[in-house]
Amino acid sequence: MTLLLSVQKAVIRFGDKALFEDLAFNIRQGEKICLIGKNGAGKSTLMNIITGARELDEGERWLLQGTSTGYLQQDIVPKAGQTVQQFVFEALHNQDGSHDYKVERVVQPLDLKLDDLMTNLSGGQLRRAALARALVEEPDILLLDEPTNHLDLEVIEWLEGYIKGYRGAVVCVSHDKAFLANISDRVFWLDRGRLRVCPRGYGYFDEWSTMLLEQEQRELQNRQKVLDYELEWASRAPGARRKRNVRRLELMKVERDKLRSDKNALRRMLDKIDMTPAEVDEASSKLIALFHNVSLSYGPDKPILNHFNLRVPRGDRIGIIGRNGFGKTSFLRLLVDEIKPDSGTIKRAKDIAVSYFDQRRSALKPDHTLHQILSPNGSDYINVMGKDRHVCGYLKDFLFDPKMVQHPVSSLSGGQKNRLLLARVLANPGNLLILDEPTNDLDMDTLDMLAEMLAGYQGTLLIVSHDRDFLDQTVSKILAFEGQGKVRAVIGNYQDYVAEKKRRDEDTGDEERGNRDVAVTQRVTTAKAGISGRLDSYEIPASAGITPAAKRRLSFKEQYELDNLPAKIQNLTAKIAELEALMADPDLFQRDAKKFHDLSVQLSTARVALDQAETRWLELDSG
Repeated sequence: MTLLLSVQKAVIRFGDKALFEDLAFNIRQGEKICLIGKNGAGKSTLMNIITGARELDEGERWLLQGTSTGYLQQDIVPKAGQTVQQFVFEALHNQDGSHDYKVERVVQPLDLKLDDLMTNLSGGQLRRAALARALVEEPDILLLDEPTNHLDLEVIEWLEGYIKGYRGAVVCVSHDKAFLANISDRVFWLDRGRLRVCPRGYGYFDEWSTMLLEQEQRELQNRQKVLDYELEWASRAPGARRKRNVRRLELMKVERDKLRSDKNALRRMLDKIDMTPAEVDEASSKLIALFHNVSLSYGPDKPILNHFNLRVPRGDRIGIIGRNGFGKTSFLRLLVDEIKPDSGTIKRAKDIAVSYFDQRRSALKPDHTLHQILSPNGSDYINVMGKDRHVCGYLKDFLFDPKMVQHPVSSLSGGQKNRLLLARVLANPGNLLILDEPTNDLDMDTLDMLAEMLAGYQGTLLIVSHDRDFLDQTVSKILAFEGQGKVRAVIGNYQDYVAEKKRRDEDTGDEERGNRDVAVTQRVTTAKAGISGRLDSYEIPASAGITPAAKRRLSFKEQYELDNLPAKIQNLTAKIAELEALMADPDLFQRDAKKFHDLSVQLSTARVALDQAETRWLELDSG
């Protein structure tokens, strides 16, 4: 492969501190390189070295004559009156129509309209426009910084195919592990001021990096043994001999200091965010929410839900996927009662304690300090799952320097803002945790620890994400919003959804065989995921897009029961409200303990009856 760029013996300094020393790497035509490293490791600096925007303090940068570089822009300031077409093709000299094929190949898959004004685009659309611009320029070395942020899964998969077929070299920074594994054939790992090169793609990185770190730990142990021997020699040697070996003593002190520094550097590199799995109240309602025949639309041409049925039992772990604008966030807003459906009913448990991670980060006020975000009452302590924690110590758990406690939110990077919001939400996550795009701008270490924390979370979890690897680690059920009011439910993780979708596409027109395959898939994936309880504890709505078996004809008795269940549910709901009102009397127990006990028994019985009636309603209504 043709060598396009070579950097050798490079030194980069910021003031008196060297970020890189003896930096060396090569980029060849056609290579697909992923660039990884902790926040602050120098990924952006390395990108700027490649483009030439950052000059070397020492060393050599060689670029093959005629080689062009292109960079996915992060922050775009739209120009007044500029269209998407003008922005995307602005850098191309020839705009006589010879680039029409690029519109079909790049712009259309990214769902961009060329005549739209840049000033009217949302943040996600601006991001896609910037990606389109970087791709149509077709530079010899293409640099992509978090290209999957704000992209739908379908577009991410399209981008993977595009990059794999790209003729030039690609250097990509991303937190999306599945994306990196699918596109890369080499890894540049920035680790404590060094660049380590993995000769294979990201799918091999964990094995390779673990091997390197274990080797480093063995070397540190060997160095410690040698130093211990030297210290013992120094303590036993006569003074005259020590004086004759001043040089040896000086080297021993240097090695002791360097060994201590290397150990600390390795420990810091291995540091993870400290997240204790959250516990929830075991007495919380068995049923978190019940959607029955729910419809919602934003005009005649944009249906979101169409006669949608769903039960969400306590402890469910649901991943929500779908293209932007297909209704994922609207569904969440219906769930937490922020908006009302056009028709149908939504029942919610009365004891729901919701923690909501909002992708818009609306809870983070730019002029507030980190201290004010975590402790609005001004206290130096924050209650974290029942225990008082000092704000500075809690910030440290999320990889913040405690000195930042009085910094304004506006001074934080995107990843820092997400970590701060996670710290706020996860302090007391309650029994219903909703995470809407939590993975954007997070580094891999933070994502790994978040996934680990969520694995121990005992409440009900709903996650909206385009990160396939993160979904595979955290959820056991998928709700896929596929547009035009269609929602498909699959038991399993994202890979199970993909497998089911592939079978569905292959079996179009053969409903009977398709139903049998889906049923088998659900049983297998349920066993594999370790989901306890009966499969039908998770109701798959008839409107969810999975072709149901022919609806069973109800017997006369069952039809009569179904017709009378709504009235029964309404009566039970009214009775529960009446009993709760009577028991709200603070003096009732002192005045009449027997009556208090009788009312408690009646209330418990009525709640169980209501739950059974609602479950039976859905069973009969679904046939």
